[in-house]
Amino acid sequence: MIDLTGKVILVTGASRGIGRETARVLAGAGARVILHSAANRQLAQALADEIGPDACHLVSADLSVPGAGRGLWRDALAWRGRIDVLVNNAGIYEPVALDGPDADWDAGWARTVQINLVAAADLCRAAVRHFQGRGEGGVIINIASRAAHRGEAPDYPHYAAAKAGMIGLTKTLARAYGKDGVLAFAVAPGFVETDMARDALTVEDRAALIATIPLGDLAQPSDVANTVAFLASGLASHATGATIDINGASHVR
Repeated sequence: MIDLTGKVILVTGASRGIGRETARVLAGAGARVILHSAANRQLAQALADEIGPDACHLVSADLSVPGAGRGLWRDALAWRGRIDVLVNNAGIYEPVALDGPDADWDAGWARTVQINLVAAADLCRAAVRHFQGRGEGGVIINIASRAAHRGEAPDYPHYAAAKAGMIGLTKTLARAYGKDGVLAFAVAPGFVETDMARDALTVEDRAALIATIPLGDLAQPSDVANTVAFLASGLASHATGATIDINGASHVR
């Protein structure tokens, strides 16, 4: 059993899917969890009510706005005066067509890279500076994707590129700031049984996708959440810089 008692953990995109289950698992292991949401404040509040007021705190930020990650960090830090673990989970999966209008292409790339990479990088920067300033180190866990390694469907090149950037960011943080006690990990799921996946997949798409997964189904959010809890514990410090794949062996590196 992972024991996270006493740790304060910020989870972005905590209102649904992977983030929601991750917050549940972390709180169940004893952590105090800061739940970030953007548009889904009602869902985040329901999760907060489930976890309980002493164990969690709500913050809101629209990470599509440049600089919003810095404001989010300040709001999150104000709750307990410290953050021990950052889980960068917030992300979007929105298509952009190669043969569509230039304006749609530009907007799609800008929005996806801002939310999926730049906002996460802003939070990583704030976390490293906080960890250095208190002299105790800390843990950063970035939720990337299988797409970072094998690419993605034709309408999602921006998603794959942003997630590949997330892995490069993680490796850099691990190499540059390990001396300060900063541990950095990436987790790269394939398709996970979430609302986002259900919205993106037709029945035919889902069947074709499952046929490529040796385990015969999509991963569950708990697969990712349990991995995050283990990494957050600090029990595998020398795995810093690593990317953990969770894809049912659909892509083996």
